[in-house]
Amino acid sequence: MKKLLAILLAMAMVFSLAACGKKPAGDANTENTAKTDGEEAPFHIGICTGTVSQSEDEQRGAESMLTKYGDSKDGGFITLKNYPDNYMAEQETTIQQIVSFADDPKMKVVIVNQGPPGTAAAFKQIKEKRPDILCFVANSQEDPNLIEGIADLVVDPDQINRGYLIPLAAQKMGAKKFVHVTFPRHMSIELLSLRKDIMEATCDKIGMEFIMETAPDPMSDIGIPGAQNFILEQMPAWVKQYGKETAFFATNDSHTEPMLLRVAELGAYFVEQDLPSPILGYTGALSVDVKDAAGDWPEILKRVEEKAVEMGAEGRMGLWAFSFGFSTTQALAEIGKRTVEGTADYKKPEDFKKVLEEFTPGAVWGVTTYVDRVSREEKKNHYLTLQDTYVLGKGYLGMTDVEVPDVYQLLDEYEAKKNK
Repeated sequence: MKKLLAILLAMAMVFSLAACGKKPAGDANTENTAKTDGEEAPFHIGICTGTVSQSEDEQRGAESMLTKYGDSKDGGFITLKNYPDNYMAEQETTIQQIVSFADDPKMKVVIVNQGPPGTAAAFKQIKEKRPDILCFVANSQEDPNLIEGIADLVVDPDQINRGYLIPLAAQKMGAKKFVHVTFPRHMSIELLSLRKDIMEATCDKIGMEFIMETAPDPMSDIGIPGAQNFILEQMPAWVKQYGKETAFFATNDSHTEPMLLRVAELGAYFVEQDLPSPILGYTGALSVDVKDAAGDWPEILKRVEEKAVEMGAEGRMGLWAFSFGFSTTQALAEIGKRTVEGTADYKKPEDFKKVLEEFTPGAVWGVTTYVDRVSREEKKNHYLTLQDTYVLGKGYLGMTDVEVPDVYQLLDEYEAKKNK
């Protein structure tokens, strides 16, 4: 009898230990992961960006979500694709890359960042084939009415309010003139053209001289190297012509790095990039190695700031503390995932803002909806985002605390003044 009791007691202990070794269904270690115990993700999220040469921040943001949620080929949530660098000449390839996401029966969310021409056409084909797929785009290069009419969600930097805030920030930093560098293709993009017009009207209002300069389009035959070399060679002449108390702004990412290098060397000003980031242009221009700090934005900012101060650019160069391209890629993937799972709603700006701030601890974001200038209609599926300008060696400028006037009224008054 004693032997029987001992055997039964030992068996009970074995079963008890086995039960203790099992994780409960809601254990924190299994939540929010790509897959659990060999189970495949219930749906897929497709992310299409440019390559590192044209869209480094967006590509790195996509890779971070691949790391977080796993590759769909291995049972995870994420499928990554790239559109070609020369997307203007290879638009059909770009469209097919995006549309091919719909061939996956488990695909539920498709994200394109940045959104080149052809994105709307690709989304239209996806919707015709798979109306159940959510289509999100950030930094669209197409007419707002066109992309808003087919995309479920459009997210852009707040080009409207930035048109007012960037020249104002330049003046706060010490600049007396503002040079806007662009090319015709970009000025055919409605939001970029509108931002330029607001910048010009703002400069007139605050007493700054506004100057337009043209540079080669990197998508033209000259290519990215030729466009960058033009900026390198032209910047000394521009600084000599307009003076060191001049702020420079480029609408194209490829122009940014050589412009930043010359601003640092020559003593001019630079408020922030077209798509603000601690990486975009800065790491190359200032020769800052951040390979071991990928995604660690406070550390990246620290290294960039130290180098800028070392080069004598303290107080003359600015950026956003967290990358727009990186953060919006992450946030769009996350809000898409949560929407499909029923834990959030991409149609609520407050839900999108919450996700953005989860990925950028310490940053304060403004998220508003776009209002069309002509019709004054609010576009509820088009979000505009804003972060405060961070000046290297000085800190935040407090631009998100500035009360921005009705910029459309400001623009109307300026145009009426010009036409007198």
